[in-house]
Amino acid sequence: MDRSAEFKRWKAQCQSKADFSRKGSVDEDVVDIVQLLNGREQYFTTSSCAGRIILLDGIVALKKANGDAVLKFEPLILHVQCRQLQDAQILHSVAIDSGFRNSGITVGKRGKIMLAIRSTHGLEVPLSHKGKLMVTEEYIDFLLKIANQKMEENKKRIERFYNCLQHALEKETITNSHPKGKIKDKNYSSCTHKKKRNPEAYGKCITEENDKELENDDDPGISVSFFPEDY
Repeated sequence: MDRSAEFKRWKAQCQSKADFSRKGSVDEDVVDIVQLLNGREQYFTTSSCAGRIILLDGIVALKKANGDAVLKFEPLILHVQCRQLQDAQILHSVAIDSGFRNSGITVGKRGKIMLAIRSTHGLEVPLSHKGKLMVTEEYIDFLLKIANQKMEENKKRIERFYNCLQHALEKETITNSHPKGKIKDKNYSSCTHKKKRNPEAYGKCITEENDKELENDDDPGISVSFFPEDY
């Protein structure tokens, strides 16, 4: 079986499975991204979480905590299987330039190419230890404010990622349709190349809002790891 046919088989198998997540459906904030990716022949999503703020202790209220309570904010995480490494690189570039700086690519020995879209602006703070509250209620209110601010920033990055992903995929489609010509279109001005870290990369979609942040970051590159034979 050739690589393309095997990828189609993997995609069909994944999309035929029931959603076993606790919610049972895709989070509203990432529905458009998931549908956009699954609608392309070179991608399909395997798991997603738009972000969440949680209190870990297995209890209803913090005052009743009998263990180690932790306030935690988790930003977007999205796993996408890609047909070819080039497809993953396009998506990786979009993710990095949209603010998801912890994204990376892994390659399994059977040829599965997975991209994990993640960011580094999470939050995890212990609040109690063995049932004893270790912080003041004022500090908890402060943490909740910070967590909510991070959630809002997370939503902005998701929206930025969706817009830039549309641009990158449209550009790829036009490039594939005109392999020998250079296409110039003013409609793509909303996602411009303000930096040229890699002239061969696709989807370098940097907005004014996150350009300063990227200037201070090292290029994360692409991480590749190998899984056991039965992966």
